[in-house]
Amino acid sequence: MSIDLKALIRTIPDYPKKGIMFRDITTLIEHPEGFRESIERIASVHRGLGITHVAGIEARGFIFGAGVAISLGVGFVPVRKAGKLPGETIGQNYALEYGVDTVEIHADVVKEGDSVLLVDDLIATGGTAIAAVALLRRTGAKLKYAAFVVDLPEIGGAEKLIEKDVELYSLVTFDGH
Repeated sequence: MSIDLKALIRTIPDYPKKGIMFRDITTLIEHPEGFRESIERIASVHRGLGITHVAGIEARGFIFGAGVAISLGVGFVPVRKAGKLPGETIGQNYALEYGVDTVEIHADVVKEGDSVLLVDDLIATGGTAIAAVALLRRTGAKLKYAAFVVDLPEIGGAEKLIEKDVELYSLVTFDGH
């Protein structure tokens, strides 16, 4: 019997600002069976596809991405905000509503011929995910797959990733913002 993962994700109205319906995955990860099933569902869809690494976007992508990497028996690549990783890094800038931010990975973590699955908790505008895709592809690695716990399709991020030739998988979708 399958667990209703959507029912385990709490909605908090008007957070962080009025009009936003915040989809809180902490209630999912606090539920041991739901958390385990969410990781296994993502892993099972990507098993046998030649994935060599799972990249998780800071911070909640670490939670799910690390579990998926363990399930698939591959390494985990943390995609972090600028200045957070020790050693040599490479970065990718991306636009924010009021400025620019940067994501980074270790320069030597993936290489040509590697196949990376990108994982995060939520896809909304897609800005960070698209930057992570560009960054990981710059190494020569293939990034054909991305997985998210929650998709907010009305915001359009999933469509933008598909336009970048990324196959997208999400566990649940929510209408609205």
